[in-house]
Amino acid sequence: MAEKKRRSGPWLDVWKRLKKNKLAIVGMVILGLVILISVFAPFIAPYGYMEQDYAATLQFPGREHLFGTDNFGRDIFSRIIYGGRYSLIIGIGCVSIAAVIGSILGIVAAFYSKFDNIIMRMIDIVMGIPSFLLAISIAAALGTGLRNLMIAVSITSLPAFTRVVRAQVMTVKEQEFIEAARSIGGNNLRIIFRHILPNALAPIIVQFTLGAVNSILWAASLSFIGLGIQPPSPEWGAMLSAGRTYLRDNWYMSVFPGLAIMITTYSLNLIGDGLRDALDPRLKQ
Repeated sequence: MAEKKRRSGPWLDVWKRLKKNKLAIVGMVILGLVILISVFAPFIAPYGYMEQDYAATLQFPGREHLFGTDNFGRDIFSRIIYGGRYSLIIGIGCVSIAAVIGSILGIVAAFYSKFDNIIMRMIDIVMGIPSFLLAISIAAALGTGLRNLMIAVSITSLPAFTRVVRAQVMTVKEQEFIEAARSIGGNNLRIIFRHILPNALAPIIVQFTLGAVNSILWAASLSFIGLGIQPPSPEWGAMLSAGRTYLRDNWYMSVFPGLAIMITTYSLNLIGDGLRDALDPRLKQ
């Protein structure tokens, strides 16, 4: 019995509750497959993503080309597989940058009252601008390309993390165990990293998962309107945009990249919903 208790812990309990959520597990499986397919794209894709065959342009989906070919004779199935790399890099990379910077700002604002008003008024200004309009403005100012796209999406995602972390830290820092840590001589940095931050991780993890969805959608949208990753890179949003001209007769050029975006974001939403329920202390049994 003692050994069983030692093996149990808060994160193990979260995992046990998460496993009971079938939709969350489905989301994890789908996302895992997308990651594996993207990582091993050179071994899975039947053609190179830039390989052109002008004798097979605008070919309908069939045995040789599962998702058909585009106006340059490039295999759409191969391009979608390679395109997953861009979406995952943008989704995970941008939300990671926003999570780190937003967490720092949120902790400083909540823990040091003299900076609270300054930081939160700046965040309010950013949040006063529609998110996608802000992303468009930053991308247009910086120019196209993966780096500038990630900067634009990261800045757009920053306010949500700052507000979530600030609210959680302000709640945790008033708890009795924080006062106990102070009474035994704990300095601010030790209290933040050893006591406050670990107890504020739950909403940050949920926001990270759901923020990745917005990052992928915003990146695809910016590429769709020509402000993101440029052709011939096989980014899903850019592929959607390229297929608009041929939508009437060659619908597959836009439908399959759109399905790839939908499936990836849907799996992340399932995981995010599952984590939110698993991390909610009110749902513990």
